[in-house]
Amino acid sequence: MTIGIVGLGLIGGSIAKAIKENAAHTVLGMDIEASVVYKAKLIEAIDGELTAEKLGTCDLVIVALYLEATIAFLTENAALFKKGGVVIDCCGVKREVCSVAESIAHENGFTFVGGHPMAGIEFSGFEYSKKNLFEKASMIVTPFEGTPITVVENLKKLFLEIGFNNFQITTPDEHDKMIAFTSQLAHVVSSAYVKDPAALHHKGFSAGSYKDMTRVAKLNEKMWTELFMANRENLAAEIDSLVQRLMEYSAAIKTGDAAGLSDMLREGSEIKQKLNDE
Repeated sequence: MTIGIVGLGLIGGSIAKAIKENAAHTVLGMDIEASVVYKAKLIEAIDGELTAEKLGTCDLVIVALYLEATIAFLTENAALFKKGGVVIDCCGVKREVCSVAESIAHENGFTFVGGHPMAGIEFSGFEYSKKNLFEKASMIVTPFEGTPITVVENLKKLFLEIGFNNFQITTPDEHDKMIAFTSQLAHVVSSAYVKDPAALHHKGFSAGSYKDMTRVAKLNEKMWTELFMANRENLAAEIDSLVQRLMEYSAAIKTGDAAGLSDMLREGSEIKQKLNDE
């Protein structure tokens, strides 16, 4: 199979490296920076450069760009994808991409599947990409109704082959609702947390909990702003819900309600234990 990867940043570069390490496919890569493509070829992360003219030779095209760039690429190159081929994106939200891609794919004779590799680090760019980034990670896909089962099966085989240990199938709406809680909310909280003036004096007073809370505050603001805005209703609802729960803790502490605070802490601990056991 010939696989084209559009965007050789952290995710696209890691996918390329993982495929070359674990599977027997031809990988072609495209990036806005010519030097990145050159380096990827030099270290054999790709077999060759992916050009617009070569899109039609790819059985599978993986678009690993930011949200707006992904939509633009799909729109501008729809007629160039291989008839009967498969295109999958890697964006962190699915409704906005899938709502555009569904009609484009139907009109141009290819199959589009929404995708979201649940893996990453606080750094971006090809230089930080690695072949084992997806080990034990979850790959989420949002196929449209009527998508051939063979397409989904082939995608599952590929992604499990390159390191993912879970292949999750859902809808764009359910994906965006869950991601608002499991990913986006954590980034907002971490960003707000480090803005406390006390953070400037944390050395000598911080340990694992501080590191856990602050890790994802280091982010790509352009990419995450796009994702947050595209999922703003779900994310705002999660933020409001968290604020309400925090105010309950605050009220118990302010009023000296030790019993109430203890109950809330125990409930949280029990929920966490239950989650660990599942």
